[in-house]
Amino acid sequence: MKEFPVMDPREGIPILYPHVPSNAGKYIEEVLSTRWIGQGPKVNQFEDEFSKKIVENGYSVAVNSGTSALHLAYILAGVTEASEVICPLFTCTATNIPILYLDAVPVFTDISKSSLNIDIDEVETLITSKTVAVCVVDYGGLPNDYIRLREICDKYGLRLIVDCAHAVDTYRNGHHVTHYADYVIYSFQAIKTMTTGDGGMLIVKSLSDYENAKRLRWFGIDRASKQKGVWKNDVTEVGFKYQMTDITAAIGLASLEELNEIFQKRRCLYQIYQSCLEEFGDLLLEKSDSGSDFTPWLVTLNTKGKRLALMNHLREKNIESAQVHYRNDQYTIFQDYAQRSFPNMDKIEDHYLVLPLHTKLKPEHVERICDEVKKALR
Repeated sequence: MKEFPVMDPREGIPILYPHVPSNAGKYIEEVLSTRWIGQGPKVNQFEDEFSKKIVENGYSVAVNSGTSALHLAYILAGVTEASEVICPLFTCTATNIPILYLDAVPVFTDISKSSLNIDIDEVETLITSKTVAVCVVDYGGLPNDYIRLREICDKYGLRLIVDCAHAVDTYRNGHHVTHYADYVIYSFQAIKTMTTGDGGMLIVKSLSDYENAKRLRWFGIDRASKQKGVWKNDVTEVGFKYQMTDITAAIGLASLEELNEIFQKRRCLYQIYQSCLEEFGDLLLEKSDSGSDFTPWLVTLNTKGKRLALMNHLREKNIESAQVHYRNDQYTIFQDYAQRSFPNMDKIEDHYLVLPLHTKLKPEHVERICDEVKKALR
């Protein structure tokens, strides 16, 4: 396994830390010496390489953020004013805010009893004549049950959108998430498993969605026609300034070179967490079942009433911890869509806590963190 630069534990252990690939500076310098620093050939190359390395089924469209990718996914899925989208209650607001961009209605789903992913048993009960799509998040990288979700969406004629901001190599029963979903988005924000500084990727299944997405990310303009040098193309739809730049894509290409080692390092560290904390039973909340395979982005604990005490103890030992994400119904912008109870979320809300996980950590860092967790929770 490739050895990445590590931190000095005397300086403290941060909860998240960017993984800047070793060739990033070199590739950026190469881009800066060309005529293309905005969207150019590196973006095309990054899309191609990402498809080859990650995508099982679909076309890759690079954009400037995971949020932009989600906005385009909702548009392509047919979400319009007053449409309903079944979506996670517990996620980054970036999952659900683009629904509001379209004057559509987010219909929140409670979390599962066994993880922080959605409660799939609840999804079918929320479907109405206005439901257009189901959007789910693989919290911490842990895959949802895509076989069941695909069956539900097919039964009711809904589009399945997967927010993989926490995940990259997510598999269910041997198939990548792109095998099951209609649209998949990735976030390459600074502290994600794979980063481009900031950026995102949208995966679509059809050639028509691919062409539409490329226009929508650039003001609704067909760039290939425009670059012919004569003004014969029209703009017939409202697009956005969501394109990725070659500078960003250069970092992405460098990241792809190290991705397997990143996966291996993160999985190894997570296994140490599992081994060191196994005496507490169901303490860890990102636990895979026999049908799933994934690389964790977060390590989340059920502190069982001791969150504040654990946070304070870790802070004294110069170890960061945090909640990271919050239930979306508590934000003012979602108050109109939060008029029901969410018992599973209520049960865990005051207990979950995220611990450090990133490539700057060494096994001994994780062992030290676990030792301090044990002291605080016993």
